[in-house]
Amino acid sequence: MEEYRKAERERLRQELTDTIVRMGYPAELAAVLAMNLKTEKAMGRMCGYLHEAHPRSAEEIADEMMAILSDRENWIAKKEAQYYNARYNSWVRKGLKPDEEGE
Repeated sequence: MEEYRKAERERLRQELTDTIVRMGYPAELAAVLAMNLKTEKAMGRMCGYLHEAHPRSAEEIADEMMAILSDRENWIAKKEAQYYNARYNSWVRKGLKPDEEGE
């Protein structure tokens, strides 16, 4: 599974680079984007944006990268909140206090 993710990440990194270069920007911009986006889903979103929106400047591309990163951070915060809310609700249902469970 990990080997598949590595291959997919590399494929998306190459697609991102090819697209950026075809648009007339340096490959270094794609390297910075890939380094910051990190995940397959984030790089896929960026590739989709580049193909559909046809941004007119490197600043627009950077703004979209920041928006994707912000969405990811918000998603992580939401999942953490859901996890802790579920744990709290479990404690309430069982009538336990957090320290009684050894935490």
